[in-house]
Amino acid sequence: MNRVIKTAGLSKRFGKKRVLNQVDLDIGSGKIVGLIGPNGAGKTTLLQSLLGLCVADGEIDVLGFDPRRERAKMLEQVCFIADTATLPRWMTVKQTLRYVADVHPNFNEARARDFLAKTSVSLSSRIRSLSKGMVTQLHLALVMAIDAKLLVLDEPTLGLDLLYRRTFYDALLNDYYDEGKTIVITTHQVEEIEHLLTDVMFIVAGDIVLNSTVDDFEARFTKVSVNSDKLDQAQALGPIGEIKTLGTKQYLFDGVERSRLEPLGSIARASLAEVFVAKATQGGVA
Repeated sequence: MNRVIKTAGLSKRFGKKRVLNQVDLDIGSGKIVGLIGPNGAGKTTLLQSLLGLCVADGEIDVLGFDPRRERAKMLEQVCFIADTATLPRWMTVKQTLRYVADVHPNFNEARARDFLAKTSVSLSSRIRSLSKGMVTQLHLALVMAIDAKLLVLDEPTLGLDLLYRRTFYDALLNDYYDEGKTIVITTHQVEEIEHLLTDVMFIVAGDIVLNSTVDDFEARFTKVSVNSDKLDQAQALGPIGEIKTLGTKQYLFDGVERSRLEPLGSIARASLAEVFVAKATQGGVA
């Protein structure tokens, strides 16, 4: 596995406010990593630090480059889409493709045109006339046409309807991703990306509170619909969260052996969203 991102002691403050606290990352090629956290947790600051968009303390290595000193060379192998990403509104789509072809050495204009041919985005349209969903499709076409080793997505589908979001992620997985690429995604729509991920990280108040492969996550966390006569036994096993539902109580457990949970009731898979809420509230009610 080739290393793509490595940090040690990555920290950032804005005045007296700590935004990142000694973050250590080690991400290899071929990974699709979900970075999950509430508003203000430090997700965007972490991504911006990796991209050289803000200066943070600690060690940072992205594709063999320090983004604070070698950002231009690093960006030849990196793509980035943010919810605030903008394109020149006066340009046509065709002019945008030509511009990117002129400035990025790894851009394949023909591939971008092929992707756009599958959408309703016209090459003659000006950016200002496109809907938010169409602009996102154009961004995706630009990204998918660049032979980059790292793709960073910061809330890429924010404000899009369900159909556009699903189309975006389907194209990302089926037409872009391969084992030589690494993708880092932040989103509040956790359920929509859960099936894509190989790894997941939870960040809360600048701290990474969970860093796991999806396989290890599924083996570690369990949800149990507890029988009414087993509630005391369930509490004694130290659940990290409780999910209130009609007619039953569901508890989340971290690292408790399945053989100890089976007598309590019905066992099910714990979702990323359920475990995140429990972790973010430090074992509070999910």
